[in-house]
Amino acid sequence: MDQLLPLAAVVPLLVAAGISAASRFLRRRRRILDAIGIATAVAVTVMLIVIMTRAAHGDSVYWFAGFRPSRGVAIGIDFAAGPLSAGLACLAAALVSAAMIFSWRYFEQVATYYHALMLTFLAGMVGYCLTGDIFDLFVWFELMGVSAYVLTAYRPEERGPLQGALNFAITNSVGAYLILSGIALSYGRTGALNMAQIGRDMARHGPDRLVVVAFVLIISGLLIKGAIVPFHFWLADAHAVAPTPVCVLFSGVMVELGLYGIARVYWSVFGYGLGHRQTVTSVFLALGMLTAIAGALFCFRERHLKRLLAFSTISHAGMFLTGIAVLTPLGLAGAAVYVAGHALLKAALFLGTGIVLHRLGSVNETWLHGRGRHLRVTGIIFTLAALGLADLPPFATYLGKGWIESAAATRGFPWVTAVFIISSVLVGAAVLRVAGGVFYGLGDPPSESPQVAAESSEETSETQAAKQRTPLSMIAPAAVLVVAGIVVALLPDLGPVLQASAVRFQDQAAYNATVLSGAHIPHPRALFPPEDTGVKAADLASGFGSAAGALLLAFLALYWKRLPVLRRGFEPGTGLVQPIRRFQSGIVNDYVAWIVFGLACVGGALAFTIR
Repeated sequence: MDQLLPLAAVVPLLVAAGISAASRFLRRRRRILDAIGIATAVAVTVMLIVIMTRAAHGDSVYWFAGFRPSRGVAIGIDFAAGPLSAGLACLAAALVSAAMIFSWRYFEQVATYYHALMLTFLAGMVGYCLTGDIFDLFVWFELMGVSAYVLTAYRPEERGPLQGALNFAITNSVGAYLILSGIALSYGRTGALNMAQIGRDMARHGPDRLVVVAFVLIISGLLIKGAIVPFHFWLADAHAVAPTPVCVLFSGVMVELGLYGIARVYWSVFGYGLGHRQTVTSVFLALGMLTAIAGALFCFRERHLKRLLAFSTISHAGMFLTGIAVLTPLGLAGAAVYVAGHALLKAALFLGTGIVLHRLGSVNETWLHGRGRHLRVTGIIFTLAALGLADLPPFATYLGKGWIESAAATRGFPWVTAVFIISSVLVGAAVLRVAGGVFYGLGDPPSESPQVAAESSEETSETQAAKQRTPLSMIAPAAVLVVAGIVVALLPDLGPVLQASAVRFQDQAAYNATVLSGAHIPHPRALFPPEDTGVKAADLASGFGSAAGALLLAFLALYWKRLPVLRRGFEPGTGLVQPIRRFQSGIVNDYVAWIVFGLACVGGALAFTIR
């Protein structure tokens, strides 16, 4: 058994407990707290790199207290790590490390609970990625969620953080209840909580109404956590008020973990027993396309920097779900690369926004126009990350997007490419517009929106001193993340390794044999010709086309007042203002109503077709 598997989740929990116990001693020793937090996050990252390397030769399984399965029946709780699950956990740990380094001089006044919560957040993410028990999947996600709720309300003396945290907590708690109800139904049907055992039993008996309802409840709860339209409302509200280092984790990995849960539950539990692959593909694909377009439109119209980046995450979440929806190894591998590239670049963008907030004290794009010219290094990093978000080669985002488009075309959905390009152009143009206006003073200042002005006025600076300079601890993590977003796409043998890992991730029989029987099944190799996983001309064309379109649209958005057709007072996107206000109202009752509507739509679509 690999002892590193439990240590990766236990170590941050123990350190968090130690920090809390020694809070009276450590409260006035801020640098000791920072050093402990950073060292722990980096140590967990190293552990997960080792675990990911070992998992490349076959899944690793650890049974707590040595309670191994007996005659194919799981009587204990396990951690099961494959390359994709360990890789996602490693990505989460790396982002926590970057956020903790950024926080070194970001918060002058910080209590011990910030570090403790960040470490429990890390433990929840690692445990969620590695667990092989469906009830523990819920427990680890709730540990992550509780930490996230508190971190969102890090400044409880202000109204905005409390409201955002309440919306976040209530909507995600509804999702938690749905997941728990689905787990209860699965347990009632199979008498098991181990995912391998549930999947094996469901495959023997085939789908029935109880299984379909359990699947709908669990998936709907995970769709809420994955911020898929119409379950997405909490994300923008939480991002607008959460501290910048916390936003790095929300956008960079927390949303992606919800989508990972969908893939894990489908292929480890329901895949064989549920069947009806075309129906599942159609439902997920419809949700993914709706989310990609809606998030991109909201992103392009937004002027609050944190909310703008949050809506871009929603759009990309729809693209990730599309990669999962095609139910092929290439689609899943593309989603994995896309998630990694997006996480690194979006984290860099949020860190850049944090620097802007530190130096200029605002996140209002209108007010910031031209005021960031002296932030040259930050402007370069922000611009490069924005180009990567527009899928410009050689950033990893273009490669993941290209693989998903190829997988969709193979399944008979060539129009996915057009939707992806439109979404990437809108999202990339919005972020490039910010870069051009704030850091280079290009174009004319946009019209002041009373709503954005009111929201931005509630955003207070998260630092109190040294605003005349940008500490190296703030700028270095952002620069490293942008470079990493390029390096990922240049890794040797990335395509064959990821597709082989995706094949194994989708192989429920191999997973069952590994977990329940202790079999060692090596990961497949050389399953695909090199042209399926290499850099193709179509992927390059799509990437360069998206980036060029984003640059052109950003230019038009910056200079629209000087265009002859638009000189009479028309502003692009004006018609979206009222729909956005009604749709993203900030009222939690409306959000819960949309959740009920989404649950009815997803449940109805699956219930009437899976019998």
